[in-house]
Amino acid sequence: MQKTNFYIALLLIAVGSNLHAQELISKDTIVFVKDKNLKFNYKQLILPVSLMSYGIIGIKSDALQSINSEIKEEVEENIDRKITIDDFSQYAPAVAVYALNNIGIKGKNNLRDRSIILATSYLIMSATVLPLKSITKVERPDGSSNNSFPSGHTATAFAGAEFLWQEYKDVSIWYGISGYLVAAGTGAFRIYNDRHWLTDVVMGAGIGILSTKIAYWTFPYINTLLKKKNKNNIGIISPFYNGSQLGVGMILNVK
Repeated sequence: MQKTNFYIALLLIAVGSNLHAQELISKDTIVFVKDKNLKFNYKQLILPVSLMSYGIIGIKSDALQSINSEIKEEVEENIDRKITIDDFSQYAPAVAVYALNNIGIKGKNNLRDRSIILATSYLIMSATVLPLKSITKVERPDGSSNNSFPSGHTATAFAGAEFLWQEYKDVSIWYGISGYLVAAGTGAFRIYNDRHWLTDVVMGAGIGILSTKIAYWTFPYINTLLKKKNKNNIGIISPFYNGSQLGVGMILNVK
């Protein structure tokens, strides 16, 4: 039974990613404006809000807490060696956007615009993840600290996956799908390494997706504001948190 629940957990993460891909492929789900940025559509909230609702309800739900505990037991009984690939894979989808552009496969936005979007996404994500960790004080499965909820690694990975999807889905949907598979794998490894509960990972996925969606929705307004403030130079400073490390990233574009 425990083993079954463990695989159900991994399947839930993967299926969530696949459903998101199907949701965005649907023509009536996305509305584009002339600057090729996404316009708000409430249907796009369904998946991230559902994931976040699962995570929030899971904090107090005995049934969902039971699933968390059974997965933890399965991990402890059958896994002897930790694999820390999630420390690196969390950044892979976002890095892929810049790598693809560097080899000549152009995405939706230029370097400046996509960097502003990514920085905005990370800022929103950090502003959500950090306070929740401090407020909820959920103990990690391995007992190392009380900042388990939500998973910062997973939020980072899914924010990057949504970023990759939006930039390259018009070139090939497989770029976006591969990004979501990497993000789902990152979440699975957070559970595998006994660092997070399923509810932490699901919540992180929802936050990551929603953060990037909001970044695309608000980009036209942010872009206009930045141009008004300075027509030549643009600088953005954005904090980030990967689950164990807090830092600051800076983007500077000088024309």
